[in-house]
Amino acid sequence: MAFVHPRKVILSKEQLAHFQQSKTHNEIITYVEQLNQAVAGVKLSADCTISPGVQAILSILDKVEQIATDTPPIDNKASRFGNPAFKTFYDKVTEASPALHTLIPNLPEPAVPEISTYFCESWGNRTRIDYGSGMELNFLCWMICLERLGVVDKNDHVALVIRAFWRYIQVMRVLQSTYWLEPAGSHGVWGLDDYHFLPFLFGSAQLRGHRHLRPKSIHDPEILEEFSKDYMYLACIKFIDSIKTASLRWHSPMLDDISAVKTWDKVNSGMIKMYRAEVLGKLPVIQHFLFGSILPWDGPLPPEPSQEEDEHWGHGHAKDEREVGWGDCCGIPVPAVFGAARADGTRLPGVGLSGPGIRPIPFD
Repeated sequence: MAFVHPRKVILSKEQLAHFQQSKTHNEIITYVEQLNQAVAGVKLSADCTISPGVQAILSILDKVEQIATDTPPIDNKASRFGNPAFKTFYDKVTEASPALHTLIPNLPEPAVPEISTYFCESWGNRTRIDYGSGMELNFLCWMICLERLGVVDKNDHVALVIRAFWRYIQVMRVLQSTYWLEPAGSHGVWGLDDYHFLPFLFGSAQLRGHRHLRPKSIHDPEILEEFSKDYMYLACIKFIDSIKTASLRWHSPMLDDISAVKTWDKVNSGMIKMYRAEVLGKLPVIQHFLFGSILPWDGPLPPEPSQEEDEHWGHGHAKDEREVGWGDCCGIPVPAVFGAARADGTRLPGVGLSGPGIRPIPFD
């Protein structure tokens, strides 16, 4: 295989439509569904086999967190927006990426530049100091690449979700709280939370068929306290409650609406439909998707952008809320919730240590 440096391709709704019918789109959805099925009914605390490939991923994630620890935020009290030290962190991770990938067993050396691109883009956008589901998608693509290259296989799917992916989310919480990463276009009110989608998708799979816990259980603080260690969906709700005031209805109405669904099976199937529509089906997200040799583009290629125009190359921004996905790109900067919480004197437990007008949700 001839490896290539991944690049952006999608500029138009027509190209987005082509992507939605493509082999790469199908592979992403299939992979999400496979991981989803693998963790149905599986707790975060469950025993699972940790292969050398998964262990390497975990070691790399530990080292990324250490880079963040070694790169403290700049004193920037006057601003609630992203901290400039994130750019230093990003540069350090980019510089370390080739060496980090040498930790991965059986990884072909020529593949490292290609898959490093997905890895580096998983942590947020260096220029905008923001993060959203498009960056989260890059981490998923990195795992897909590792599986396609034989580093991990289907026997690792449970561990890839409840160990590797969940460790990634924990590292991202550190980055979000350390550098006050701004939400990349989805501000809670339109999305599930300010930053993530997949923990709710995989987390709802974990809860499928649970004898006692129901979707409405997210409103019970005692249940969140007791079960958040075992289920990432509940852990995410507990995290939101820890950094935002008022009720879920006000700051996360989509999650509040979903809590009225009767079963986790319906929540989970609805999450997959929503991921198709609101992440993989939205131009403001997928115009930033990177195509290489492992996840290829099979349509006509646009001209290469210049270095100066690459950041906002060729794309337009959402003109109305129907075009906004979970991770819209360059919209009006929104202060990180961590900055707002600290400004209001809100305590952020554990952070840094490890309604009306809402669109219908596909849970019927």
